[in-house]
Amino acid sequence: MIKLNNISKTYRIRRRETGIKNALKSFFSHKYELLRALDDVSFTVNDGEMVGYIGPNGAGKSSTVKIMSGILTPDSGSCEIDGLTPWKQRKEHVKNIGVVFGQRSQLWWDVPVCDSFELLKDIYSVSDRDYKRVYDELIERLSLQEIIKTPARQLSLGQRMRCEIAASLIHEPRILFLDEPTIGLDAVSKIAVRQFLKEINQEKKTTMILTTHDMQDIEALTERILLIGKGKILLDGSLDELKLKGNAQKKLNVRFSVGEFELCGGITLLKRSEGEAVFGVDTEIISVSRAIEQVTKKAEITDLEVMGSTAEELVVSLYRDFGI
Repeated sequence: MIKLNNISKTYRIRRRETGIKNALKSFFSHKYELLRALDDVSFTVNDGEMVGYIGPNGAGKSSTVKIMSGILTPDSGSCEIDGLTPWKQRKEHVKNIGVVFGQRSQLWWDVPVCDSFELLKDIYSVSDRDYKRVYDELIERLSLQEIIKTPARQLSLGQRMRCEIAASLIHEPRILFLDEPTIGLDAVSKIAVRQFLKEINQEKKTTMILTTHDMQDIEALTERILLIGKGKILLDGSLDELKLKGNAQKKLNVRFSVGEFELCGGITLLKRSEGEAVFGVDTEIISVSRAIEQVTKKAEITDLEVMGSTAEELVVSLYRDFGI
């Protein structure tokens, strides 16, 4: 189980004005600014859960993951993961976790990926029998057969990310932290990685915390989301609850041959082009059937589609509501 209580983290950032004169001044006097990355962050994640941790850039997602993995020490607050404090009992803690950072590599750059796996095997003291079983499973499930003997520096970003995910699972961790795990992957690879992570969660009950800007990852993998903004947890709930929040907003995609539209309260013209228009409908003001009747009153409609808000649109709406 993961428990965070009132975690705060502040960074001291050096600032200077532009120009050569100010650059010379900075050698003798420094100006610093305090940046509050995390502000009393608290949440609990149960064993076997898959949680989506979302928020805009700079919201505090990566700082939270680094604290939970033992890389950073918070200014205040407590974090307990399976009874251990990550930054105090780091050696014991890292035996039970795997971490994937989309912008950082745990593979040795100039050696074949399989050699990196061997090194990780020795670092985590994985037995030969367990290593062979896990290795064969990862190679097969993540389709690494053709790239496993290639140095990491020669891999594409998508190929490297698949290898990074495999490397994080060599020692069969109980908890997996995933920071942008599908970055750079093509559509086919994304689907394969999502399916793999879902199977690992279901079969081995691996707890996963996923930070990403790709809402398709969130929809495909998680049932619970944590929204963070300006260092604070703003929302903790299920994706279904988020969707219910946006059910009041619908879209009408209309194709027409001739005619004009008469709009009333609750209907907004979002976009119009030759023979096509998109309307926003606030169902708290007007029903969908009444909106359709109003929109089609003086137009010759050839096609009409009613759509709800996408997950991305709902998240953007939340950012706007919370002022982030």
